[in-house]
Amino acid sequence: MRLEAAARMDLFRKLWKARKLIVVVFIPLSLLPLPLIHPTSEACCAYVLMVTAVYWVSEAVPLGAAALVPAFLYPLFGVLKSSEVAAEYCKDTTLLLMGVICLAASIEKWNLHKRIALRMVMIAGAKPGMLVLGFMCCTVFLSMWLSNTSTTAMVMPIAEAVLQQLICTGLADSHDSETAEAPEEDSAVSDKEENLDKNQLELLYRNDSDCTKQELSTLSEVQTAEVNGLGLKPVANQGFIRHTNGHLPQVAIEIPNVKRVRARRDSQYPTKRDHMICKCLSLSITYAATIGGLITITGTSTNLIFAEQFNTRYPDAKVINFGTWFIFSFPIAIIMLVLTWLWLHFLFLGCNFRETCSLSKKRKTKREMLSERRIHEEYTKLGPISYPEVVTGLFFILMTLLWFTREPGFVPGWTSLFEKKGYRTDATVSVLLGFLLFLIPARRPFSSSSSSSCRDTDDDSDSLAPMITWKDFQRLMPWEIVILVGGGYALAAGCKVSGLSVWIGRQLEPMSGLPPWAVTLLACLLVSAVTEFASNPATLTVFLPILSALSETLHINPLHTLIPSTMCVSFGVMLPVGNPPNAIVFSYGHVKISDMVKAGFGVNLIGVAVVMLAITTWGVPLFNLTEFPAWAEARNVTGSL
Repeated sequence: MRLEAAARMDLFRKLWKARKLIVVVFIPLSLLPLPLIHPTSEACCAYVLMVTAVYWVSEAVPLGAAALVPAFLYPLFGVLKSSEVAAEYCKDTTLLLMGVICLAASIEKWNLHKRIALRMVMIAGAKPGMLVLGFMCCTVFLSMWLSNTSTTAMVMPIAEAVLQQLICTGLADSHDSETAEAPEEDSAVSDKEENLDKNQLELLYRNDSDCTKQELSTLSEVQTAEVNGLGLKPVANQGFIRHTNGHLPQVAIEIPNVKRVRARRDSQYPTKRDHMICKCLSLSITYAATIGGLITITGTSTNLIFAEQFNTRYPDAKVINFGTWFIFSFPIAIIMLVLTWLWLHFLFLGCNFRETCSLSKKRKTKREMLSERRIHEEYTKLGPISYPEVVTGLFFILMTLLWFTREPGFVPGWTSLFEKKGYRTDATVSVLLGFLLFLIPARRPFSSSSSSSCRDTDDDSDSLAPMITWKDFQRLMPWEIVILVGGGYALAAGCKVSGLSVWIGRQLEPMSGLPPWAVTLLACLLVSAVTEFASNPATLTVFLPILSALSETLHINPLHTLIPSTMCVSFGVMLPVGNPPNAIVFSYGHVKISDMVKAGFGVNLIGVAVVMLAITTWGVPLFNLTEFPAWAEARNVTGSL
C-alpha cells in the first residue's frame, strides 16, 4: 500500500511539473470539435480566441509567444490572410511606444528620475505620513512617462534606503537604552516578551518568504524579463544588484553602523509601528505607480491597447488623443492618490494625522532627522545638475507640449498649419524626438572640460557620443509587450472580419433593459476581478471586442464602457501576481500576502468608485456620452451587413 501511495504521489508530482505542457496540448485538442462541427468563420475565430485566451490566463507559454497564435491559426482556418495578420502586429502605437522608450532611456541613463524623486521626497519631509505622500507623488509623476514596472524598480531602492535608516536608528536606540538603564525585574519580563514577539515575527516572516516563492514563480519569466530590462546597474556608493526569491532583483543598500545591525533579512523591526511604516511605504509605491499609469495614454500598455483597438474599430471617431485622455484621467488620478493615501494611513498608521504629517521642526524626532539626512546624502551624491539632464528635461517638456497642442479641440492645433490633414499623430512627435536623442551629443558643445556629467558614457574619449545608444534603447524596449499588443490587434481584426463580435453582441441583447451606468459598473467589476489572476494586457485584449459589441447592441456610446474597463483592468493590486510592480514590492519582504489583499481590496473599491464618478460626471460632456455617436452607428450598420 505504501509503495502504491508513493507511486501515485510520484505520478502526481510529474503531472504537476508538466501541467503547462498538458495545457498547451490539451486545450487546442479539446476545443477542436468547435471549428470541425461548425466550419464557419465565427466558429473558427472563436476557437482561435479561446485558445489564445487560455494560454494568456494560464501562462502556459510566455505571453509574447501566446500572442503569436493568431499569426498562424487565422491563415490555417481561413479567417485572415497571412499578410493581413502580419500587418496587425505593428501599428501607430508601436512607434509611439518606441519614441517614449527613447526618452525613458535618456531619463534613466542620466539619473534625472532619481533627482526628481529625491527632490520631491526632500520637500515632503521625514514625518511618516508626509514621507509616504511624498513618495507617492513622485512615483505617480514618474509613472506617467515611464512604465509602472520601471518606476517601481527605481523608487523602491530609494524608499528601502530610508526604511533601512529607520530600522537602524530604532535598533541603535533600543540598544543604547538597554545599556544605559539598570535591569529590573519588570523590565526583564517585558524584554523577554518583546524578544519573544520579535522572534515570532521573524519566524512568521521567514515562513512567509518560503511559502511565497512558488506563488511568485508563475510570473517569474515575465517579471524577470521586465525587471532585468530596466537597466538596473551598479552605481557608485549606492549598492549592487542581488536576487531575492530567486526571481526578482533588489538593490542592496549600504547601511551605516553595520557592525551593530545585521541585514534586514535577518533582523527584527524595532517596534510594531516601524513595521507598519515599512508596510505602508512599500505598498504606497506600487499603488502610486498604478495610479500614475492611468494619466497618460502611454502610461501603461493597457492604455495603448485600448487606443489602438478603438481607433482601428472606429476610424471615424477622432475623440481619443493625448489631450482628451489626460483631461479625463488626471482628476481621477488626483482623487485616487488622496483617497489611497488616506486609506493606507488609516490602515497602517492610524488616524493621528497631526503627529504623522506635521511639518514643524520642533515635532521631529531624532530618527526622522536622521532619515532626512540620509535622503539629503543620496541627493548630494548626484552632484550638480548636468548638461544631459538639462537636455533630457527639455525634450520631456517639448514632447508633452507638442502632444497637448497637436489637436487640443477647443483651439486649432499645430497640425492645422499643414495642408494635408490626418497624417500626423502623437507617434510622429514621439519618434522624431526619440530619433534626435540618438544624434545630440551628450557633452556640452564647445566645452573644453572633460565633462563629469558624462559619467555614464561608454567611451569618455568620444566627445560626440550621443545622449542614448541603441543598447540603452534595447535594454528598456519591452518587445514582449509589443508582440502582445499586436496579438490583441490581430484577435480584434479576426473578430471584426469573421462577424464574431456581431454574434457576441446579439447574445447580449437581454441586457438591453439595464441603464448605461449599470452596464459599465458590471463591466468594471468583472474586469477588475479577472485581472487579479490574469495579466492586465491579456485581460483587456479579451474583453475589449466583447464590450464593444455589447455597447453597439445596447446603443450605448462605446466609450461609456470601454474607458472605465480600460482603467479598471489596471486595478489588479491585491496579489503579488497581479502585476510586476506588486511582485517587486513583495520581494522586499516588508509585506505579507494578507497585507496586500487587505490594502488592495480597499484600493480596488476606491478605483472603481472614482472611475464610475468620472464617467458619469465630467466624462459626459468631454466625450458626449449621452448620445449614440454616428461613428458607432456606421460601424454597427457595417457589421450587420
